Amino acid sequence: MEQNKIEMFIASMGSKFPSEKLMLMRNQLEKVEDQKLMVIQSIDYKDTTTLLIVSLFLGSFGVDRFMLGQTGLGVAKLLTCGGMGIWTIIDWFTVMGRTREMNYQKFTQVAF
Repeated sequence: MEQNKIEMFIASMGSKFPSEKLMLMRNQLEKVEDQKLMVIQSIDYKDTTTLLIVSLFLGSFGVDRFMLGQTGLGVAKLLTCGGMGIWTIIDWFTVMGRTREMNYQKFTQVAF
């Protein structure tokens, strides 16, 4: 694959993935075909900032967990009012990392 396409993907989407995985992603992107790159680029990656904002305002209702596809934990968080607030506060500090990991998992399902 062309190096400039890889650099453009990493530059535009790099903030949505864990920084320690970017080199591994770059190496994998060098091996994929152009057709597969189009599929990788079309995946709906979650924005970390959006999820942080949702977690701050609607986290006690479990909306952030629902957006990450964690339905069971979303229901549990909803029923416990965010673990009486404790779980909500913890999620404020961890939601961005979880979002990046989820985006990386989506990437690996297609790229590998």
